[in-house]
Amino acid sequence: MVDVTRTDLTRMSQDQRIWSAATIFARVTLAAGFLSAVADRFGLWGEAGTNQVGWGNFETSTQYVQTLAPYLPAILVTAAAGGATVVEILLGGTLLLGVKIRWAALGSAATLVVFAVSMFIFAGFETPLSASVFTAAAAALLLMLAPPGSYAVSLDHLHDSRTSERGREK
Repeated sequence: MVDVTRTDLTRMSQDQRIWSAATIFARVTLAAGFLSAVADRFGLWGEAGTNQVGWGNFETSTQYVQTLAPYLPAILVTAAAGGATVVEILLGGTLLLGVKIRWAALGSAATLVVFAVSMFIFAGFETPLSASVFTAAAAALLLMLAPPGSYAVSLDHLHDSRTSERGREK
């Protein structure tokens, strides 16, 4: 039998708390990034051209999509901008609520890598680096790879704990 000391148990508990805090932080910040971009697209942060506003409206955002995807015909640019908005709403919501976190993290990483590569190629290499898009993608990958039991304060955790309680009652 394995000899587990009190120090080992304390360290495991401390590691689990650190992982839980890190996954909460990653989820909230990734969700905030996605949902803030959506809010900006719909003018919630202010009008286009004003301080601290990236786009200010959907039309300006769509023009930026054209910059990042110049190979798309105009009708597809609008569809891509709308699709990106839907994806960002879904990813932001699932990360914030903690629903299917591993899948949401994988989707976030994929979305961010596509965005970062497009920025790198069509807007200049410095653009995704200054916006920390690759960093956000890496955070999403780490979130996806977090150890089991790390997703505290989430609907996934609530579901898992209720499922395990039902299994013990039987």
